Amino acid sequence: MKIILIGQGPFGRKVLESLFQRGEDIAGVFSPPGKRGEEMSRFSKQKGIKLFQPRHVKAPEVHEAFQELKPELVILAFVTDIVPERLLEIPVIGTICYHPSLLPRHRGASSINWAIIQAEKKTGLTILWVDKGVDTGPILIQKEVEIGPDDTAGSLYFEKLFPMGVEALLEAVDLIKSGKAPRIPQDDSVATYEPPCDDRVARIDWEKPAPEVYNLVRGCDPQPGAYCMVKGQKLRLFKTRLIDVQQQGVPGEMTRIGETHLEICLNGGCLKVGSVRPDGGEKIGAAEFARNRYLEPGMLFE
Repeated sequence: MKIILIGQGPFGRKVLESLFQRGEDIAGVFSPPGKRGEEMSRFSKQKGIKLFQPRHVKAPEVHEAFQELKPELVILAFVTDIVPERLLEIPVIGTICYHPSLLPRHRGASSINWAIIQAEKKTGLTILWVDKGVDTGPILIQKEVEIGPDDTAGSLYFEKLFPMGVEALLEAVDLIKSGKAPRIPQDDSVATYEPPCDDRVARIDWEKPAPEVYNLVRGCDPQPGAYCMVKGQKLRLFKTRLIDVQQQGVPGEMTRIGETHLEICLNGGCLKVGSVRPDGGEKIGAAEFARNRYLEPGMLFE
């Protein structure tokens, strides 16, 4: 079965490596130029796999390459572009995609973030057959994972959804080769689609209940980083913990600077912050940042 793999980053590289080690017939690899496609391009060159690095999958040369390679199956491993319909018509079996949510919940690009922000106790992954919609195709495989009370978007992805996703794609290939791969329609009546998790949703409202603030902060960790304002500058918060104690102070007030962290009063608790990143700067320990900027307990984060 001739396979085309489209992907990027460590996840795309791991899927490529796993398929290669199993002896699958990889007709070609498509990854973006620059840093995002660096790992997949390096592996492809080492193993002599045909490599294409278009800026967009909609580029005419991608369609030409697909026609020449004549794939039976296309696999999307961490693809942020929308694949045009004319590419979906080429593989004789179809195109499958890894998506890190239990579809039809959390369609869209920020599914991991929103599952945490919305205080869900579980999420998972879906391997779906791609159609012309956005994350709307029939389901091939689904797997669930628990969301821990202190999981961040980063820990949930790298520790759970990443390794499980690689295994699920390999399982999907086996099902397809055996002729036993299902195509289960999604129930559109219960679908959710959230916007990208960016600065339009990442600003902290200190007046909200403590759990809501904490869910936003950990759901935005490591990207884009939930933020507040300090001396007129954006400050993004990371490595946080929710402390279930009521401190003297108003929501958003820094109440303590420890050896390695700082504490901020919440509406019904306290936020312990381990590291921060000011706009235009690098991540730094929260206590070190506070000392460098001469911040003192009692100061309000806007």
